Amino acid sequence: MFDKNVYVRRRRTLLSLMKAEGCSGIVLFIGNVEAPAQYKDNAYKWRQDSSWLYFFGLDEPRYAAILDLDSGAETIYADDVDIDDIVWMGPQPSIASLAESAGVSASAPYAALDKAVEDARKAGRRVHFLPPSRYYNTMKLAALTGCTYEQVGTTLPGEGRHASEELTKAVISMRLVKEDVEIAAIDDACALGYEMHSVARDSIRLGIIEQEIVGKMDGVTLAKGWGVSFPTILTQHGETLHNHLHDKVIEPGKLMVIDAGAESNLHYASDFTRTYPTGGRFTTRQREVYQIVYDCNALAFSLTRPGITYRDVHIATARKMLEGLSALGLVSGDLDEMTALGIAGLFQPHGLGHNMGLDVHDMEDLGENLVGYDPDQKRADQLGLGNLRMARRLVPGHVITDEPGIYFIPALIEKWKKEGKGEGFVNFSALEKYYDFGGIRIEDDVLVTPDGARRLGPKRLPASPDEVEAAMAR
Repeated sequence: MFDKNVYVRRRRTLLSLMKAEGCSGIVLFIGNVEAPAQYKDNAYKWRQDSSWLYFFGLDEPRYAAILDLDSGAETIYADDVDIDDIVWMGPQPSIASLAESAGVSASAPYAALDKAVEDARKAGRRVHFLPPSRYYNTMKLAALTGCTYEQVGTTLPGEGRHASEELTKAVISMRLVKEDVEIAAIDDACALGYEMHSVARDSIRLGIIEQEIVGKMDGVTLAKGWGVSFPTILTQHGETLHNHLHDKVIEPGKLMVIDAGAESNLHYASDFTRTYPTGGRFTTRQREVYQIVYDCNALAFSLTRPGITYRDVHIATARKMLEGLSALGLVSGDLDEMTALGIAGLFQPHGLGHNMGLDVHDMEDLGENLVGYDPDQKRADQLGLGNLRMARRLVPGHVITDEPGIYFIPALIEKWKKEGKGEGFVNFSALEKYYDFGGIRIEDDVLVTPDGARRLGPKRLPASPDEVEAAMAR
C-alpha cells in the first residue's frame, strides 16, 4: 500500500467531483472475492479489483465500502477472522486496524453491507456503483440494488438502476492521470519487465520448445513481483496477434514476437514487445520490415506530447508505415489518400496503443470508449484505427503504450483481395511472397510529461535492428 493519506486524498477528490455533478446518495465499492478453480478451497490466484485498490489499497478478499456523498462518512465492510481461520492462516490484523491503514475510521461486518444499502434505497437515496467485471460482483450488486445483471453492467447517467455514469467518469478522470507515487510504481514494474524480457531474449536457442522460455520469463515476475500482467505472448507466428500457444520448436530463420508484461507487488503493470530473429541475425527482408516498424515507433514517441490526440499520433504513424511499405513495393499511391482510406489496417489491424496503470489495459472494465475517447471524439469504423483503444488528447500524467506492428496475415490479405478492398493501392501479388513472414511488433511504455514524453523504466530494451542483433550476440 501507499501511505494512507494517498487514499484519503483520492476519496476526498472523488466526493468533490461527484458533488460538482450534483450527485447525492451513496457510493458503493465491492472488492473481489476468491474464485474457486476446481473446488472452494482451491481458488484461482487472488487479484483484487483495481478501482478498490486505487481508493482503499487493501489487498484482501471479501471487502466492501460505502462513501456517503451527503455526510462524507466512510465505512469499510469485512469480517474479522475466527478460530477456524486462525488454525489455517494464523492470527490476522483486525478489520478496524486495516481500515485505519487506509484512512477509514468506521468498519462493520460484511453482512451489515446489505442492510446499509437497503436503508439507503428505502430512503430514496441513489446508489452509485461502477460496472463490475467479475461474476460475484455482478451478482452481489444486482442483489443489493435490485438491478438485473444487464443493468448492473450498463453505464447510464441519473438512472439509479444502472451503473453510475457520473461515478464512472469521475473515477476515469482520476485514474487516467497518474500521481507521482503511481509513476514510480510503474517504473518499478517496467524494471521488472526489462528483466523478464532480457531473460527471454537470452534464452532463445534453436531446437528448444517455446514453453521453456515462457517459464523462465514468468518465473522472474513471480520471484520479484506479483506475476505477469497478462498471459505471455511468445510466438514464431507473429501474424496471430494474441498467440498464447507455446508448444513450437524454435526454428532457424523465424521471427519471434515476445509481448509480455510484469505486475509489481503494488499491482502496477508493464507491457513491452520485442521481435527477435531466432538465429540471432535478421535476413534482408526481415530487416527491411523491422526498420519500418522501428521508425514508426520512433515517430510516435517523438510526436507524443501534451495537446496532441493519440488518434493523430496513430494516423501519422500509419502514414509513415505506408511510406515504408511503398518503398518495398507492397503498396503504391498517394500516401495521404491511402492513410485516409485505412490501407494501413491491412498490415496493422490494431491501434497504436492503450492506457496502462493498475490494469495493463487500464480501466477497460469501465468502458473502453469512456476511458480511451474524449467526449468530442467518435470511434472510427476502419480496421486498425477503429481498434485504437486510446485516442484522447494527451495531458501530463497519461501512461500509454507505443506499439506499432506490421503483420502479414494470409487470410486477411486474401479477404481484401477477394472483396476488392485496397484495389489499386495494395500489391497483392507481391504480398504472396510474405505469406510465411509472420509479424513484427515493437512496444514501449510511455509517460506524457509537461514538455513531451519519456519511456518508462530505468533502461530501454534494445530496439533498433543493430541493437537487437548485438544483444543477441552477447
